[in-house]
Amino acid sequence: MKLIRLTILIAALLLPAIISPVEASPLVPKVGDIYEITRTKDSAQKGTGSNSSSHDKDTIIERVVGLRPDGLELEYDLPETTKAAERASQWQFPARIFKPTNGPAELLNRPELEARVAAWLKSAGVSRALCGHWYFTWNAFQVECDPQSVIKTVKSFELGPGNLHEGDSYQDPDASRPGKLSKKDSKPDKVIFSTEMPVDPDAVRRARAESDVVVGEIMREPVTLEAALSKHAKETVSGTISIDVETGSTGNVRRRTKVSKVNIQGPGTQSETDATTETLERRLISPRQ
Repeated sequence: MKLIRLTILIAALLLPAIISPVEASPLVPKVGDIYEITRTKDSAQKGTGSNSSSHDKDTIIERVVGLRPDGLELEYDLPETTKAAERASQWQFPARIFKPTNGPAELLNRPELEARVAAWLKSAGVSRALCGHWYFTWNAFQVECDPQSVIKTVKSFELGPGNLHEGDSYQDPDASRPGKLSKKDSKPDKVIFSTEMPVDPDAVRRARAESDVVVGEIMREPVTLEAALSKHAKETVSGTISIDVETGSTGNVRRRTKVSKVNIQGPGTQSETDATTETLERRLISPRQ
């Protein structure tokens, strides 16, 4: 009997040392922390009589500049290696944003961004009347003049909440329903969770309709959103979204890979297959004391 009690006591004392990595406390932000967040996107389209592909890579820097009881003050900027001409056109950065624990993000340095966009429009010889319109040079771009737009840009670099567990529900905005996370790989320094969900046909059709509107504006052959939606409503859409989420030893998400495979069957024999792989990676580039 004494031996049994002693064994139980030893097991209780050792328990904190054998907690799995995903159950560890998430890494607490500190003022001065600097993260590099990189988004890589590869797409390929195969259709009736045509093929195309694209590759994009974007990086932003996130600095923790303030801690509040209800959230974080963060500064987002372009990498130091960004060339002067590119920095001038990316007038949204640096941006200082407050991210509350609950509720929408708040832009803290709006006057600075308003001054920078005014300077950019003047140097580019662009009238404010063109704000919001789409053009094509070496790629398609929209003349963006609203300082609040930086919040949407920053949101596209978010990896989602950490401290994940097997069986947790995972929602993707392009999926028709949530998926459940399963443990794909587990090591002392990382855990990878994965899930697969069906695509949302309505989301795909709307994205294609919005693309038609943009192309119409660029080609100066305007298309209304209603007309584009009506055109794509006849398409049959199917496919999957696969997600891999990698967490570190503290449970914080440091990498997310999203693979979308979509099949589109149009009227008659028209068909199209779209495959997109998007990877978001977040890494600490400043030492923590």
